[in-house]
Amino acid sequence: MQEHYRIGLGEDIHRLGAPRPLWLAGMEVSPSGGAIAHSDGDVVLHALIDALLGALALGDIGDHFPPSDPAYRDMASTLFLEKVLPMIHQRGYRINNCDITIRLERPKLYPFKQALREHLAKLLHVDIEQISLKAKTSEGLDAVGEGEAVFCQVAVLLARQSVPLSL
Repeated sequence: MQEHYRIGLGEDIHRLGAPRPLWLAGMEVSPSGGAIAHSDGDVVLHALIDALLGALALGDIGDHFPPSDPAYRDMASTLFLEKVLPMIHQRGYRINNCDITIRLERPKLYPFKQALREHLAKLLHVDIEQISLKAKTSEGLDAVGEGEAVFCQVAVLLARQSVPLSL
């Protein structure tokens, strides 16, 4: 018997301070102070990809896009997502909803929340009501609170679809 629902949880953290833009959910939210990472360092998309892969027991982002591979150097994380979404649909699932929590001291994300949700809905081919996004700080505690890092946690619920979608 096939499961009707699968749950995935993903998280990612990156140090800040790279001389490049800060990318979150496939959007540039700051022209400087980007994530120090092998790819573009988009913690939202990295955590989302881990959640999607985890929901179907397909490993994690590092299994599919190893940081040791120079082909992924400075790559946009939206390209990783474009490769992962068909894996979900080919297995007969669709995204039911995503719950995302971003922890970052600066820049404040409140002004970006709606745009981030809209952009993610577009990337995932879902309605905006299926995307929940919360922006938090760490109240001056830990590396995030000291402005040295950005962290994201994502929970996803996948639902079985009657006919697999093709993207």
